[in-house]
Amino acid sequence: MTTEATPLTGTLSEHREERVFLKGPQPRSWELWMLGRIVREFLRGFRVLHFVGPCVTVFGSARFTEDHPYYRLARQIGARLSKIGFTVMTGGGPGIMEAANRGAKDAGGRSIGCNIELPFEQRPNPFLDEVLTFRYFFVRKVMLVKYSYGFVVMPGGVGTMDELFEAVTLIQTRKIQNFPVVLMCREYWRPLEGLLKRMVRAGTIDAADLNLLLMTDSVDDAMAHIQKHAVQQFGLRAVPKPSRILRE
Repeated sequence: MTTEATPLTGTLSEHREERVFLKGPQPRSWELWMLGRIVREFLRGFRVLHFVGPCVTVFGSARFTEDHPYYRLARQIGARLSKIGFTVMTGGGPGIMEAANRGAKDAGGRSIGCNIELPFEQRPNPFLDEVLTFRYFFVRKVMLVKYSYGFVVMPGGVGTMDELFEAVTLIQTRKIQNFPVVLMCREYWRPLEGLLKRMVRAGTIDAADLNLLLMTDSVDDAMAHIQKHAVQQFGLRAVPKPSRILRE
């Protein structure tokens, strides 16, 4: 079966543009134009994030408010990561992301957000030294992984699961090095733990793959794990926080 793309007419909104891009073949001139937009977004991210220093990315839901225990825990994690010398990177939005960035600011550390344009507005949280807003999820995920030496995953929804398995798949397939991945709040992740063990029994993953994840309720254990498998393993050192980060 063959299909013939229908030329596009009129001005496309940002979100319709992405739907058209993922819909199938389009006129080659339009696809080349779209490629240019994607490349420019990558270049902007590389330029701004090049000097932010070693990062740990914190993933988690945007839906938890500051009175929720998960928010308070993420704020504590952000502070502790800053104290051992990391830049705290998040998706830049509210909820867990805000809490981790806020914790970094509490501790005098560096706080970075990679926000995403959505059909419904997601405002960057107010605790960021620098925020980049991306059109494309795949570009954003590259930035969240490229500059990170570890990942802390708090309770979240399908977006958090996507980010978690993106990182784990890259480690499992050795596309990136064996960076630490910590899942906080073990009770929340217990069903996932059961699913992973079922995968081992079914032979779809190796038992050794379970070692890619640390599931814990202890911030001390999480920091010790990151200290051993990121700071010591890669010989990292803290980078002094600049007065400003390079902007485009």
